[in-house]
Formats: sequence, structure tokens, C-alpha cells
Amino acid sequence: MQEKIENNPQSEIKKRQEDKLQREFGPVILAALADPRTEDVLLNPDSSLWIKRLAEPFERFGKLDPAQALSALSTIAASRGTVLNHDKPIIETELLLDDSRFEGIVRPVVRNPVFAIRLRPKKIFTLAQYEEAGILSSHDDPLNKRAEREDFVASVRGRSHRDIIVAAIKAHKNILVVGSTGSGKTTFVNAMLDALATLCPDDRVVMIEDTTELQCTVKNFVDLRAVGNVTMLDCLRAAMRLKPHRIVVGEVRGSEAHVLLKAWNTGHPGGAATIHADDAMGGLLRLEQLVAEATTAPQQQLIAAAVNLVVFIGEEAAVPSRRKVKQLAFVSGYADGCYQLEYL
Repeated sequence: MQEKIENNPQSEIKKRQEDKLQREFGPVILAALADPRTEDVLLNPDSSLWIKRLAEPFERFGKLDPAQALSALSTIAASRGTVLNHDKPIIETELLLDDSRFEGIVRPVVRNPVFAIRLRPKKIFTLAQYEEAGILSSHDDPLNKRAEREDFVASVRGRSHRDIIVAAIKAHKNILVVGSTGSGKTTFVNAMLDALATLCPDDRVVMIEDTTELQCTVKNFVDLRAVGNVTMLDCLRAAMRLKPHRIVVGEVRGSEAHVLLKAWNTGHPGGAATIHADDAMGGLLRLEQLVAEATTAPQQQLIAAAVNLVVFIGEEAAVPSRRKVKQLAFVSGYADGCYQLEYL
């Protein structure tokens, strides 16, 4: 009897926190969480709410006021015995209401509060259902009879640099933009982001910077900023929980290079990043140096697999802007102690 009395206060606190969070989320989010088709519910810095339903693309479905969002995040943090503030702006936990995976981020890493809720599966599908849906292929599936996948290099050889970059964006190739300070690397990435908004409008983009320079016109994007005690590496790890299709890093400077390469190579292709170097090969060698800050194991094969296209921008007096893409190189592999580059 004594144990029951002692447990009641905790149950009452949890119930009040759940009721408070439901009010802060509001009926629109609660309805999305209750929908058995919902896989993810996300809040972006522009206060837009996005939903990912089973077998459907991301869809915008409402807005959440920043003050209300911050209150909800604070409630979730309190329910887990922690706080969200300037020194601890990122929380990774389980949602109070149903134990769904929850990632929340507040200032100064983001302009306004953001979160990502990854719902727990409400239904178990059988292997037979996977096969019926075409997710598992049978032996006579025509997709299995393709001798080899399309050769990207062969498909773009001889085309203009613009056409090659457009094709790379559409094909979800990872692009490394290389150049010296002031060469226009960030401006070029902004141009690629502008093209991405038209070519792949349903893709969700997470951008990471330590200084705000990138400009993204993609409808569904989140911009994170490494500031204060939050490092680029912290932002990258948080980004993995925000359901990105593509990860874009303003400038790779340190050990976060290793995490970025693994992200690009394991489920998040189609990203972009900039790095300081004097040519395309130098960009890859510079990546080696930065990755070595995170691990002593050789990572050349990872670099060759993760980076698909290297764009080198340099000074050119003959061009009015004094900038020119001087090299466009496709990375085909690493062998005999050297990266295999095909200049396009």
C-alpha cells in the first residue's frame, strides 16, 4: 500500500506532462501521430510541418508557432529529466506520448525550433506482402535481368559542364566543390541548390554550416549551424535523425569529414560540400587529411566510393567574374595508391 502511494506522484506528473504536450502539439500533429500510415512527422525552421506517409513523398501539412514548438520541446526535455538551452540545444530521446524516436534542436543551432519524430511501426508486414508489393523481387523479375546499371560517365561524356552537373544532381551523385579562399565555392553550391529545387522538388535537404552563407530554395529544408559548444560533428549526427534525402555541408574543416563520407555512402546520396584545395586531386587528398583526424585506419576506398564528382573552381583573368570551373572530375575508384579520376 505504501509503495502504491509513493508511485502516484510520478504517475500524476507524467499524466500532466502528457496532457501539456498534447495541447502544445495541437490536433493537427496528434492526428498525424495517430494515422497508421504515418512514418515521420517533422518541423522545419520556417515553422512548416511535414509528414511522410507510407509509400508517399514528404508533404507539407501545417505550421507550428515557434513559441509553441519551444514549449513542446521543453516539455519533452523535462519528461526525460533534462533541459534544452543555449549550452544543450540538441535532444535525442523517445517521445513522451508513444516512445517514438525524437530529435529536437533549438537555438543557436537553428533559427527556430525543429524536430523529427520517427514513429514506431504500427503494423508488421510479411515477406509475402513484400513480394506482392514488388519490394522483394522474384527470379523472373525483369529488373533482375539488367546486365549492368547505366554508366554515368558514359552518359555524360562530351556534354557541357552544366549538363553534367544537372545530370549528377538528378542521379543523386555526391559533389565535392574545391577551390581556394574566395574562389566562389559557396556561390557555386548555392547555384546547385537552386537547380535542385527544380530538378528534385520533393527531396528533403539538411544543410550544415558554421557561418550562414548557403541559400536554399528547396521547399523542405533544415539549416543547422555549428555554434558555441555545438560542433559540425554534433550537427552531422543530429542531421542523420532529421530524415534527410541529401546532406549539404558549407565547408568541411575537420574530423566531421569522416561522418559525412559515411553518411553519403550509407543511405544519403546526392549531397554536396566544399573544401579548400588547389585542384580536384588535391581536394581528395585534403579529405584524407581531415578524415585522419577521426581515424588512423586507411579511408581512401571510402572517399573514392562516397565522392562521385569533384568540381574545381579557380581564378581566370579572361572571364569577367574572374572565376571558372577548371576541372570536372568523376571519381571511379582507388587503386595502386591513387584515386582514379576521369576528367570530363
